[in-house]
Amino acid sequence: MTDLPTHILIVEDEADIRRFVRLTLESEGHTVHEAATLQRGLIEAGTRRPDLVVLDLGLPDGDGVDLIRDLRTWSAMPIIVLSARSAEASKIAALDAGADDYLVKPFGSGELMARVRAQLRRSQRASSAEAQPVIQFGNITVDLARRTVARRTGEDGSEALHLTPIEYKLLTHLASQPDRVITHQQLLKAVWGPGHAEDTHYVRVHMANLRKKVEDNASMPRHLVTEAGIGYRFVS
Repeated sequence: MTDLPTHILIVEDEADIRRFVRLTLESEGHTVHEAATLQRGLIEAGTRRPDLVVLDLGLPDGDGVDLIRDLRTWSAMPIIVLSARSAEASKIAALDAGADDYLVKPFGSGELMARVRAQLRRSQRASSAEAQPVIQFGNITVDLARRTVARRTGEDGSEALHLTPIEYKLLTHLASQPDRVITHQQLLKAVWGPGHAEDTHYVRVHMANLRKKVEDNASMPRHLVTEAGIGYRFVS
């Protein structure tokens, strides 16, 4: 549960699933609003301005991906997709449209709440006026203002890490959006530009090199985590 009251909108046409999600969220103190259609979801999102949206893709009056695109034209609120569509293409389409996370049905209440807490934390960090341009994880410190990366070597010591420009862009793009799934295509467009949207091997090669520099064990990364077939997630 977060420190501040949170309002969460569920957009789901199946009443049983909607009730299960509502009870799960309310058990941790969240205020929950509901919608069973895409159009009602748009209205509720616009009037309630929730802190987070939990969204099904298969809605009776349209595709949830279209709702994600509409929301992203005016809001950065976290969006967690709940869907029976397990194909990678469906996950990528939702994430590329602007969703922050994706859970395949059936799912457990524990996993749902872990994802909700992670997205609320990320949103609160992003909106905090006290946020400093420094990212820390493990033994690594990234100073965004100075564009430097350092590793702690002891209680008071540190050493500079020399990243290539591509590695630095990859790291900062992921680390500035913790707990959010970033697709290969999103990374390629952000780091290499729109002309490289299909060159996924670029990401894999540079990610492998980056992990060797910032992870304690590059073969079992704790912070730059692979989402198989989709992309990566930064975990602080």
